[in-house]
Amino acid sequence: MSVIGAVAKKEFMQLKSEPRLIGFLIFMPIMMLVLFGYALRLEPKDVNMAYVDEDKSYFSSLIKTNLWSDGYFKLYKVDSKKQIIEEIRSGRAHAGMFIQKDFSKELTDNEQPHVQFFVDGTMPSLATSMKNNSSAIDDKDVTSDMYFLGEDADNVVIADAPFVVDTEVLFNEDELETWFFLPAVIGVLIMQIALVLAGISLVREKENNTLEQLLVAPISKTQLIIAKILPYTLIGLFEFYFILALGYFIFDLPLPASAYFSLILLSIVYVGAMIALGLFISVISQTQQQAMFIAIFIIIPSVLLSGMIFPVEAMPEFIRPIAYILPLTYFNEIIRGVLIKETLFMDLSIDYLALAGFALFFSVASILKFKRYVA
Repeated sequence: MSVIGAVAKKEFMQLKSEPRLIGFLIFMPIMMLVLFGYALRLEPKDVNMAYVDEDKSYFSSLIKTNLWSDGYFKLYKVDSKKQIIEEIRSGRAHAGMFIQKDFSKELTDNEQPHVQFFVDGTMPSLATSMKNNSSAIDDKDVTSDMYFLGEDADNVVIADAPFVVDTEVLFNEDELETWFFLPAVIGVLIMQIALVLAGISLVREKENNTLEQLLVAPISKTQLIIAKILPYTLIGLFEFYFILALGYFIFDLPLPASAYFSLILLSIVYVGAMIALGLFISVISQTQQQAMFIAIFIIIPSVLLSGMIFPVEAMPEFIRPIAYILPLTYFNEIIRGVLIKETLFMDLSIDYLALAGFALFFSVASILKFKRYVA
């Protein structure tokens, strides 16, 4: 028993000598508890809805007013039905409503006019939530006020269903969950490969005392960094296209021709960002164990806060900024946009620039930190 106690004491002392690990052991459970218990919600609020009201009547105003007061949708006006669809395609809106020009005339003639309601099907859980909340368009608060008064007649009350709401799911009509999850899975797998492999590349050399041998070789420090990350970059690019091909052939993941250039550019900037981040982890870590803890510390929040599972719109406003400092958030926006909605490159340009910025920032930070370390 004394031997067991002595060895156990040694392990505790070894943990004590690595305060970063103790910090992870304390901070990680707190972070996970807060995320699952408070920050993560499946039911969003203030969902952007683009609308066109060609009728501009009292009756159409009743619909818009009730939607506003319900609080689920956040309405803004556009010029045409085509623009509604383009707003949803670009990601600026997740829903749309079109009220035709003769709405009030058909209504007063008891002809049951139609209101078109568009839903972004990219995220099936969000699409279901939006359809459930679309009842604010034609609930009793709206229809009970739809009557008119004639000078020589009694009040004429419109029928219980004075108009019809036509719901159309765009871009993922069958609301396939695989179309939503699989593109994001590609990003997570690339992140795991990059952060683990690149994350232990330099720190492994430190632990094995072989870093000094590399430093005396006829190669600059910058060239050494490039040489260390090049194999993992090639592996990351291969994995990107390999997983994408599996999704296409096995799960019928859409792969439109218009997405080819966007996917090539995405693979370069995202893999570059992840490899650069993994290298930065390796530079700041003293042991492989530390590098693995840091990688896990980044991967778990990325999965939870990037919109991979939970809509970013459903998160409290003070949590949302965290989502936008995670590269996976931008990756998810791009790959779902180009594969499912064929979103234009210009509409995703900010996301591409964000990923390129991550790659540049962590590459420069890694090189500077490494030069200071070996100076």
